[in-house]
Amino acid sequence: MYTQCPECLSVFSLDAQTLAQAHGHVVCGHCEAGFDSLATLAEQLPPEPFFELLLNQPALEPPRLDLVIYRPRPEPPAVVVADAAVVATPGPAVEDFSQLVFAPRFAREPQVPPRGRAARRSRRHLHSSGERHWPWMVACLALTLSLAGQLAWAKRDELIRQPAVGHWLRGACAMLGCELPLVAAPRLLRVLASNVQAHPSVAGALMISASVRNDAAFAQPWPVLTVTLSDAQGQRIAMRRLQPAEYLDDATIQRHGLAPGGSAVLLLEVEDPGDKAVAFELGFE
Repeated sequence: MYTQCPECLSVFSLDAQTLAQAHGHVVCGHCEAGFDSLATLAEQLPPEPFFELLLNQPALEPPRLDLVIYRPRPEPPAVVVADAAVVATPGPAVEDFSQLVFAPRFAREPQVPPRGRAARRSRRHLHSSGERHWPWMVACLALTLSLAGQLAWAKRDELIRQPAVGHWLRGACAMLGCELPLVAAPRLLRVLASNVQAHPSVAGALMISASVRNDAAFAQPWPVLTVTLSDAQGQRIAMRRLQPAEYLDDATIQRHGLAPGGSAVLLLEVEDPGDKAVAFELGFE
C-alpha cells in the first residue's frame, strides 16, 4: 500500500502493521510533517508521471464486511469445583457421546436355534427354495455347456493343432467312435526326395515324383501342390497348382488324408516347357 505526504508530496510504501500502530497517523521521513496516511492510502500507484494521489472521500456510513474468512470457536463455560459439588455457569447441557460404544443386537442376545414347529418351518422353507432354484441352475449349466461347445467348434482347427488338446480329443474320439475333421498344416509337410524326368510314354511331358511326409501329430488333408519350373537365372517359366483329385485316384485315401508321421510318393504329370526349364520347386497350400 502507498500514501503521500501533503507537505512535500513524497510517496511512501507502508503495510498494515504500520497503519495499526497509530491508527493511520504517521510522520514524513523527509519533511518531518505529521499527517493522516489513510487520506491518500492506495493499493497501487497511478501511471507516472503524477503529482498527487487521489484523496479518499469519507463514507456517509461505515462499510459493512460480509466475507468472513475466520471466526474463533467460543470457549466452553467455566466449571468451578468446590468440595464434592460441581457448579457450572448457566448454559445448555451438552452430552458427550465420544466414549459411547454401540453393540449390535445379535452380539447382545444369544442365538438360540429354532425348535419344534419353527425348525420344521425353516427346513421346509429351505427345501422349497432349493426346489425353485434348481431349474435355473440346470438351465444356466446347459447354456454354459452349449456356449463352450460352440466356441470349441468354431476354434476346432486351433484346438486340434495343439499337442495336448489334440491328443485328448483324438483319445476321446477313439473311445466314442467318432472322427475328428482333418486340419491342414502345410508347414508340417516335408519333401523327403524328388525327381523330374521326361515322361516315358507321353511326348512333350514331364513326370515329377516326390516323397512327402506328414510331421504333424494329426492327420492332414492332402495338400494343394504347387509346381514351379524356372530357368538357369532363377526366373519362373511355368507354374501349376494341382488339387488332390488331380494326383489321387482313390477317393477313400483322399477322404482319410495323410496319417500323422506317414509318408507317400506322389507322381505328377506336367507339360514340358522346353529346354529352358532347368529347376523345379514343390510347394504345399
